[in-house]
Amino acid sequence: MVLKVKCPVCGREVRWTDEFPYRPFCSRRCRLIDFGGWADGSNVISESLTKDEENSTADDMIPGGTIQRPRANA
Repeated sequence: MVLKVKCPVCGREVRWTDEFPYRPFCSRRCRLIDFGGWADGSNVISESLTKDEENSTADDMIPGGTIQRPRANA
């Protein structure tokens, strides 16, 4: 079964496949519209990061937005 999401800009259905290379956006246009919002300051993160979030990397994140415990140094 293929994951389907809605484009965050226009709401069009996007299948999570190589057919949609701009996913989660449906097109290059929607991706650029979203990027423009970040560039001009109309898109912002509404909460400050916690210390754990500030010190985490993308590898620390798991689906659902929760943070895994830090890995012990080996």
